[in-house]
Amino acid sequence: MQVEIPEITEQQIWSALETVKDPEIPVISVVDMGMITAIQLRTSDFGLRTCSITMTPTFVGCPAIAVIKKNIREEILKLGFDEVEVKVDFETKWTSDRMKTSAKIKLEKFGLAPPVMLNDDELTVEQLNRARCPHCHSTDTTLRSAFGSTLCRAIRFCFSCKQGFEQFKPI
Repeated sequence: MQVEIPEITEQQIWSALETVKDPEIPVISVVDMGMITAIQLRTSDFGLRTCSITMTPTFVGCPAIAVIKKNIREEILKLGFDEVEVKVDFETKWTSDRMKTSAKIKLEKFGLAPPVMLNDDELTVEQLNRARCPHCHSTDTTLRSAFGSTLCRAIRFCFSCKQGFEQFKPI
């Protein structure tokens, strides 16, 4: 008796990827970040089901790449694939403009000022200074350090509520 194996859809894969969080910002997923750039599904003549996922890291030297790859692979294997390959694409440039609007809202609720849209422009001091405090929503803020706890964050201070906060840098 042959058992029929249900088909795994691309939508199921996207849903599973929504559960893979950025290890440095656990309130947003790799999908929210716009890191997933391709999904390929294959079934061999022998019924072997494989999935290949391509991701673009936020930074080439991001220390979380290995963790993200492992978490993606584990989550997609749960769907019933026989093989899962996670490729890292260093050719495609990731920008903060790839982030979903919902991700920016999640960042702010988490306590990080979200990045402003760059629209393929070069980052300027004016753009970096368009940070809104995630605590009181004032724009009366100043840059304290262009380098925060991770490569993608800057440290800022709000003159209105007198609190320091981190900003996800526009990249």
